Amino acid sequence: MSKQLTFKGASDMPMISVSMGNMDWNKTGAWRTQRPFYEDKTPPCSAACPAGNDIVAFIQKIAQKDFEGAWKVIKQENPFPGICGRVCFHPCESKCNRRDYDEPIAIRALERFASDIASTRNQKIEKVPGAKKGKVAIIGSGPAGMSCAYHLAKLHFDVTVFESSSLSGGMLRSGIPIYRLPRDVLDREISNIQALGVEIRTGIPLGEHLTWNDLKEYHATFIATGAHQSRSLQIPGEKGKSVLRGLDLLRKINRDQKVKLGDKIAIIGGGNTAIDVARSVLRLGKKATILYRRTREEMPAFEEERVEAIEEGVKIRYLVNPIRIQQKDGLKRLECMRMELGEKDESGRRRPIPVPHSNFSIEADSVIIAAGEEIEVSFLPRGIEKREGIIFTQRDGSTGIKRIFAGGDLTSNQRTVAHAIGSGKKVALAINCYLDGKDSEEAIRQALIGEGPSLSIFRHLYPEDRPMNSHVITFGELNTDYFELSKRHQDSKSPAKQRIKGFGEVTAAFPERIALEEAERCFSCGTCNGCENCYVFCPDISILKTEDALSHQVDYDFCKGCGICFSECPRGAISLKEEAR
Repeated sequence: MSKQLTFKGASDMPMISVSMGNMDWNKTGAWRTQRPFYEDKTPPCSAACPAGNDIVAFIQKIAQKDFEGAWKVIKQENPFPGICGRVCFHPCESKCNRRDYDEPIAIRALERFASDIASTRNQKIEKVPGAKKGKVAIIGSGPAGMSCAYHLAKLHFDVTVFESSSLSGGMLRSGIPIYRLPRDVLDREISNIQALGVEIRTGIPLGEHLTWNDLKEYHATFIATGAHQSRSLQIPGEKGKSVLRGLDLLRKINRDQKVKLGDKIAIIGGGNTAIDVARSVLRLGKKATILYRRTREEMPAFEEERVEAIEEGVKIRYLVNPIRIQQKDGLKRLECMRMELGEKDESGRRRPIPVPHSNFSIEADSVIIAAGEEIEVSFLPRGIEKREGIIFTQRDGSTGIKRIFAGGDLTSNQRTVAHAIGSGKKVALAINCYLDGKDSEEAIRQALIGEGPSLSIFRHLYPEDRPMNSHVITFGELNTDYFELSKRHQDSKSPAKQRIKGFGEVTAAFPERIALEEAERCFSCGTCNGCENCYVFCPDISILKTEDALSHQVDYDFCKGCGICFSECPRGAISLKEEAR
């Protein structure tokens, strides 16, 4: 107990009543019925990211002006921040809790900012030292194959990638126009993977120059050949001379090959390939019209791409279905039918139904079919099962044939870059477990983020470094009293008239000032960012600061479990549990 204080007279007494001792002797923690503790929970953006990015962590780094650290956080999980920062469909933003407050964070733009800054500073991922664990062959150098190669290399495997084309990159190089993904960005991020020791052998297609017997020397093989075949319309005239396929046209344009086209181009389809084709032919000086058999609401193309296409001059005719391509003297005439929408089909979209006696014709100089893509399976070994147009695998990517795994567009109809990256990462984890004799299903369960497809290699391999609760933080769990309303910063785009004059990049990167302001808008859902509300409001002074500003501790000798820290935490990074008896 503190020493008793005595005064000789009134003149010795202080002007106000002030304690000259302390209350260290009074262990108020003995009163506690509930215990607060720090616990990172899962932000909804991370849970929605198919590539498994630790989004809040890299945005915090940007807010702290640690741009190199932000890039390294992304690269722990995703080898392609520069690519995803440009072409990802950013499902993370649609789940951002800030959307229920004002506007979601511009996550994709911040990812690109971190990547572009790293590029200007020539940052590299260092090769991981360690004894090689085995040899792995990867068939296909698209986002799934290269993602798998990247993570396997970091896990100390000797990785060889076989690519049928003369250049690596798969659909990233052949299917995405240069105005969306500049080739220097693609080359830069692939070279970063090669710097880890990954060997890429181009011009070697599986089944011709590479046989399954050749692959027996590898301890595991990952097939990630993608979906490169354009889907047939099954209508008369589609195999006629000069009727082009969307992917073939994009491939030629991306390789700077000459393409013979008329002035008026009709593009059949409503997906991203159709939009990319239309915007590309505009840049070749042609007029582009997309024919789509449903309405805008059912259109599978990304809304952002559709809007930019219309800004640039692409025409879209909805509820139109070509049924015959006629050709005479170089002029093509499409016989079409008008459509109306019925009940929803297996895709969840309303089914298009022909309107009787509604036939009409559209004249075009060139017709391009871009109605979806299919996979090629003729080269696959017997025993691999195909279901509903894709290869069937277990959750870990295993095919049922020993040592052979598959992933990416080959095994999924969710054909986006982010999904392919996540698929390759999942298979890398599965191969690591398979060759180590461990349970891959359990490893994947431990690596899952939230309830969606997102998965974290980092979280699985180093769980003690940053423990995380899989609970996804909702908007209602945040204390928004501490946040101010602010507008989202929009990407800066070139004027439409300027864009169609060439294949220069459409969207510009955030300048540093804008990136910092946008990063400050992040709620940091479920993640301590050192705001110190807990430290300021604790009535028992039982919050102890540590050297790491983002990691406080609770002194349970004095914490009486009042829950004020829990209530005042803006981002739900403190939890309460009943005290054990």
